Amino acid sequence: MMQGPLKNLPNWPAAPDGVAVLSISPDERDHASLRGVFSHTRWRLFEAPDCSEALDFLRRNPVGVVICESRLPDGGWRDLLEGVSGLPTSPLLIVASRNADDALWAEALNLGAYDVLSKPFQMVEVTRIVSLAWLYWKEQMVSTERMAVGAEWDGAVRTRTATA
Repeated sequence: MMQGPLKNLPNWPAAPDGVAVLSISPDERDHASLRGVFSHTRWRLFEAPDCSEALDFLRRNPVGVVICESRLPDGGWRDLLEGVSGLPTSPLLIVASRNADDALWAEALNLGAYDVLSKPFQMVEVTRIVSLAWLYWKEQMVSTERMAVGAEWDGAVRTRTATA
């Protein structure tokens, strides 16, 4: 597990079968709490203090799930959601907030976030939501790969048929 900011860290190799989560918060207590939850799993946890460092990391590293504090020093979860939307392997975003209420939950889901987590983090809730998000993200990646392979195969069949 990684501690501290992401500056000057090398890219890590893709772990297609391992759960990888990026925690984005300026509050070290959030990262420490998630490290505690993750210590009971085989999941990888990466940490960033703000939107800018998180987006830089995500451009270089495929991460399936992001847990983002609702307010960051250089933006917030909406900015991050917009920033990851163009990535080839866009992660699912879970918004974290001490003020997680129905209004935040409705807004987050309507704008494209996966879910909302209340703080302080509860082990059972974090584990459940991250597990479901990871499985959903993984299935999206597999479906996308299947569609790409199917399109290539279908194109090859049409080409052969057209020239025969």
